[in-house]
Amino acid sequence: MATKDKASPRDRLLDAAAELFYRDGVSIGVEALCRSAGVSKRSMYQLFDSKDEVLAASLERRAPGYAARLMPGPDDAGTPRERILYVFEQAEKASTQPEYMGCPFLAALVELKDPEHPASVVARAAKETLQDAFRAQAELGGAHDPALLARQLMLIFDGASARAGAKVETLDDGLMTQTVAILLDAAGVK
Repeated sequence: MATKDKASPRDRLLDAAAELFYRDGVSIGVEALCRSAGVSKRSMYQLFDSKDEVLAASLERRAPGYAARLMPGPDDAGTPRERILYVFEQAEKASTQPEYMGCPFLAALVELKDPEHPASVVARAAKETLQDAFRAQAELGGAHDPALLARQLMLIFDGASARAGAKVETLDDGLMTQTVAILLDAAGVK
């Protein structure tokens, strides 16, 4: 990645947006966003029609990296069960970092409360991608009801992520993966 001085104004805005919206929430003002990015408001509005579009673009840009940190790679070996558990193990590891504030996509959805908001559309797509991955692995692993299992896994993922992000729960004791393992057993996933 380019240094902050060499990054384009668009990249600086998206980097600042990703950091500020994640850390402080989506209510961050345009002035604070532009000041953090080292970009004028005029430049921001030449690049984006609104702060809402900046938020959506920053989430869209973040999605592939977030998924790559959570999901095993396409060439990684493992049973479907191991591949599902891997996601939860990665979430547990991430939650131990001091800067961890939970899932950025869930946070945006909860804060915005508007399903038509451009950032909500992006965030929902990111969450659906994870649910689809769970369903695909559940099918491969022989789950009795892969779609239901995928929904249940999302509830565990989002609930644990939100609680850890709010600093009311720690995930460093393996409770989340233990819970998922029990659920996978019940669903018949191998």
